Amino acid sequence: MYIPNEKRYENMIYNRCGKSGLKLPAVSLGLWKNFGSEGVFANMENMVHTAFDLGITHFDLANNYGFPYNGTAEENFGRILDNGMRQFRDELCISTKAGYEMWDGPYGDRNGSRKYLTASLDQSLKRMKLDYVDIFYHHVFDPETPLEETALALDNAVRQGKALYVGISNYNKQQTMEIMEIFKELKTPFIVNQPSYSMLNRWIEEDGLDVWAKENGVGISVFSPLQQGILTGKYISDIPSDSRVGKGDTWVGSMLDESTREKVSALNEIAKARGQKLSQLALSWVLRNGRVTTVLIGASRPSQIIENAECIKKLDFTDEEIKAIEEVLAG
Repeated sequence: MYIPNEKRYENMIYNRCGKSGLKLPAVSLGLWKNFGSEGVFANMENMVHTAFDLGITHFDLANNYGFPYNGTAEENFGRILDNGMRQFRDELCISTKAGYEMWDGPYGDRNGSRKYLTASLDQSLKRMKLDYVDIFYHHVFDPETPLEETALALDNAVRQGKALYVGISNYNKQQTMEIMEIFKELKTPFIVNQPSYSMLNRWIEEDGLDVWAKENGVGISVFSPLQQGILTGKYISDIPSDSRVGKGDTWVGSMLDESTREKVSALNEIAKARGQKLSQLALSWVLRNGRVTTVLIGASRPSQIIENAECIKKLDFTDEEIKAIEEVLAG
């Protein structure tokens, strides 16, 4: 019988998501990888328990998470809830997303139609055995569907009681501005955008999405803050055969040129001087951007969650450290 750590809320930082009343932990757990049918269930359960024991209350999923079968991450998370976590439902913030290819035919491919989003959310709730999710996201901008239709579908999920809040993912600043205008008219509780962002991927700064979001009361939930593992330092000297790049399980392998390795090696030295692991430095740096609400970490074992959650203990950077980091990244 799982009994959570009684002191789980003493050390985690909780940030308000935009101008909403919802607070999210500075570090959240994403279930994209290692929660599918090929994973070991006991390890999945241990990772979720470890996260919750650390005060990580936000668990982020999507309809297509789970290898090799879409939806298996949600199914396994539902099993974890059944095994003793469901009694803590009101202490959890559970989010899911829909937008990418999910099932055969024109209604399950990558899109943002009302039919697809409505059907997908119903499927997700069934897999997790939930009455509602806390946040329901449109996973990726769809230029083929009128933005108003996508917004109305998300708004309808709230009105039906199947989601408390709505969000978007992989939308740039302009797209976010446009859909927010519709949400304002509908009075939809739109609170968050989920973009990729890391030391090696700073597009939200160049686009201005982070500044705009802060000014307009929209939270930022960051995925891939460790650039698919590159910012853990595991690829500095070689590519381990059991790593995601070694197994061809990620698109970032093409980034691992000599220049990137040199940057990562230099950043690793800065991390050591700060008394951190490289992954902790990378996460602290993302959270240093005060417009970021939470960073979504992935993990293959509980020890990684424990290690990465330590990033919140060193969120301050000296001017010299920032200058050194910027020089490395500009190189």
